[in-house]
Amino acid sequence: MGNSGNNNRWKHALFIGVGTFFLAIAISLGSQTLLSHLTSLVLSFLLLVLIILIGIIFDIVGVAVAAASEAPFHARASRKIAGAREAIFLVRNAERVASFCNDVVGDVCGTLSGAVGASIVFRLLLQVGQPGGKQQLLFGTVMTAFIAALTVGGKAYGKGLAINRSHEIIFLVGRLLHRLSRVMGIEINSGKRKKVK
Repeated sequence: MGNSGNNNRWKHALFIGVGTFFLAIAISLGSQTLLSHLTSLVLSFLLLVLIILIGIIFDIVGVAVAAASEAPFHARASRKIAGAREAIFLVRNAERVASFCNDVVGDVCGTLSGAVGASIVFRLLLQVGQPGGKQQLLFGTVMTAFIAALTVGGKAYGKGLAINRSHEIIFLVGRLLHRLSRVMGIEINSGKRKKVK
């Protein structure tokens, strides 16, 4: 029993690691391609903020799913309210959902925000005509501080929100998953996936 549990954890860790590798490549290529086509520093800055916000939102979902319980969703599921079954699925798989949201997406967004921030700093330095020296140190320090402050501050606020309103958040995510499953033709049913006929 113990060996089986350890093997499952190793498989899960390996799956998360490999998944993170390819997800990071896809997101990084996409954002860097988009960034290379953005000539406006304002739009580049908005892309940076968007990446940070995605990390914060997924962190909120990860904390909420760990804090939520199944009970409030069973009555809704029995009345066939859209999103209830998906919410139960999320809670029953809380460990994996939290790992994906907090570790995979959170870490990828953290790494990516640093890369995008560095790219913005480089553009700023080119515009002022001093790509090195004190200007580089100043801009780099301010950008790093901004990214850290927004990320840490956002996640700190989000954690309180996620714990206090965990069931509302998970139900909202469940409803989003329900709509997505309708579009993709896959039904998420309390831990099982079924093709919609």
